[in-house]
Amino acid sequence: MRCARLLLQRSHALYRRTVNTWSAVGAAFNVQHQRLEHLQKNVGLFGVSELSSPAGFQMALCQALREAEVLVHRACTHPPCAVTVDTFDQLSDSLCKVADLADFIKVAHPDAAFREAAERTCVDIGTVVEKLNTNVDLCQSLKNLLGSEAVLATLDPVTRRVAELFVLDFEISGIHLDESKRSKAVALNVKLLDLNHEFLSGSQLPNAVEKQVLPEHIRHCFSIDGDRVQIGGLHADSPNELVREAAYKIFLYPNTSLLLCLDELLACRHELATLVGYESFAHRALKGTMAKNPETVMKFLKLLTEKLSDRTSKDFTMMKEMKKKTHSTNPEVMPWDHAYLSGAIRTEKFNIDPSVYSPYFSLGACMEGLNHLFTQLLGVSFQTVQPKMGELWSEDVRKLALVHETEGLLGYIYCDFFRRPDKPHQDCHFTIRGGRLREDGVYQLPVVVLMLSLPPPSGKTPSLLTPSMVENLFHEMGHAMHSMLGRTRYQHVTGTRCSTDFAEVPSVLMEYFASDYRVVSQFARHYQTGEPLPESLVSRLCESKRVCSAADTQLQIFYAALDQVYHGKPPYRSTTDILREMQEKFYGLPYVYDTAWQLRFSHLVGYGAKYYSYLMSRAVASMVWRQCFLQDPFSRVMGERYRREMLAHGGSKEPMLMVQGMLQKAPTIEDFVDALVLDLDATKPLV
Repeated sequence: MRCARLLLQRSHALYRRTVNTWSAVGAAFNVQHQRLEHLQKNVGLFGVSELSSPAGFQMALCQALREAEVLVHRACTHPPCAVTVDTFDQLSDSLCKVADLADFIKVAHPDAAFREAAERTCVDIGTVVEKLNTNVDLCQSLKNLLGSEAVLATLDPVTRRVAELFVLDFEISGIHLDESKRSKAVALNVKLLDLNHEFLSGSQLPNAVEKQVLPEHIRHCFSIDGDRVQIGGLHADSPNELVREAAYKIFLYPNTSLLLCLDELLACRHELATLVGYESFAHRALKGTMAKNPETVMKFLKLLTEKLSDRTSKDFTMMKEMKKKTHSTNPEVMPWDHAYLSGAIRTEKFNIDPSVYSPYFSLGACMEGLNHLFTQLLGVSFQTVQPKMGELWSEDVRKLALVHETEGLLGYIYCDFFRRPDKPHQDCHFTIRGGRLREDGVYQLPVVVLMLSLPPPSGKTPSLLTPSMVENLFHEMGHAMHSMLGRTRYQHVTGTRCSTDFAEVPSVLMEYFASDYRVVSQFARHYQTGEPLPESLVSRLCESKRVCSAADTQLQIFYAALDQVYHGKPPYRSTTDILREMQEKFYGLPYVYDTAWQLRFSHLVGYGAKYYSYLMSRAVASMVWRQCFLQDPFSRVMGERYRREMLAHGGSKEPMLMVQGMLQKAPTIEDFVDALVLDLDATKPLV
């Protein structure tokens, strides 16, 4: 596919343009898209010809299963050597190309028929993977490889690590067990799929009460359905304390069936982990991560709590003083007050109005800014690509190619940025196809989707972003760069396919760039006048983010600690009792009787025992920023080191070794804690 050629421009030339004259990248996002010519041939979603209709998922699945059958036979019969690992990676790639694509389409496609077909495909692929993970002959081919000293001597370190990672996948599925226990492990995995789905669905459902339960003057704040009021969220930012309190108590009111579901989910995870030889689910989940084990995680969380203690107390004292000003009948700060009061303090101190910033942050300008930053740091740039008929799931999606100045095309990024009906309100990165070196010597280019929830352009007004939207854009683009620049030989470890506590480092690091005026000044221009964003506005924004930041961090520590205890050894008490205990120990605001916040903790599904990853990744990102980019955020030397030491390896290298290579020292847990505290204590913007 030929790409529209984008002329690279340096910053001194890029912004000496007339207002509303954009580069190809800026124009792609700041003007409304022309419709695709419907007379063209339908090439199928992402260019996969079978996916021109929902029925194509079954065709793609059958093709993948045929390929898998051939590859399984080859892996089981070929003498052990490096080719064995290549075969396993081909097998993984064949299944992942269908599973990953379906995983995205099931949540993002506007057509219910496509979503349902994708959902069925995900279930079918999951069943196949579970069977493969308990295929004794398949696992034995890898064990023969790793058990032969002569063969091991011929393997490079990456190939050996990937082989070990494949064996780990087998072991956590119980491959080493006898047949009856192995069957039990499969049954537990299947059961967990259902429990995960049930809990995730239930965690997002609203709670309803009779109208008369609520005072009449606040009913209009909620959704009214006949004689009942539906409450589907915490309304944490409402200036009305009674609204916040009612929402908190009703939305978090315990649902008996969901409590039982969570109990069963946690018990099932623990049973599976112990069955396959681990002390707890947390021990199983943390194998191969930066933290390595739950003991290290709890040490990190406890030490951080100790270091933040005085700062957190000061934050809650500030909230209490602010609450007095609201003439509340309850002088104590309650859990439903946290978000509102911290926001009120920020407003009083800095009066940050997002609408003042938005005209300077048109989406096109932000994309040009990212393009400029990546060109300077990494020698890569975006080029706009005209998609073909049927390639996109929505006409407002933009397609970009990432091109290196000497290496050429590196991969494709589909930008699904704009809000639309029934689109999930979540910002996330999806791998559609992982990069790998194919058997013919050609590199399989990675393909990813970035999904945001931005306002679409309207008439002559481009999409205008709030500061938080800009930060989210930079964050997700950090994941995309990880996927694009992780040029691994094996797709099993490509890009973001690494430990969870490392995968967030590149994305969080980009948030530091988004807060640095030297970076922001390169692209933030008023979309009508061309006026640059004043430095004082960025400084105030950075300072405002530190208001009550210790209390905000402590809340995250509480969530992470709760997650660890839930996935440790069974405490033989209710999840609500554990919640109360952890809240008293790690938060600072009181537990509210007859509430069950844990039933809204949807991260327990995708981030079970790994919620701490957000904090640990931020600590690493902070250290990388301060040591490597604070002095010069456009440094090519540091950019190349960043690619070489952290981005290039995906999951093919131990995560802590990648951090050590970047920082040129081995960081300790104490270093991680100090980095987070240093961020909170900074009195000036990170410039």
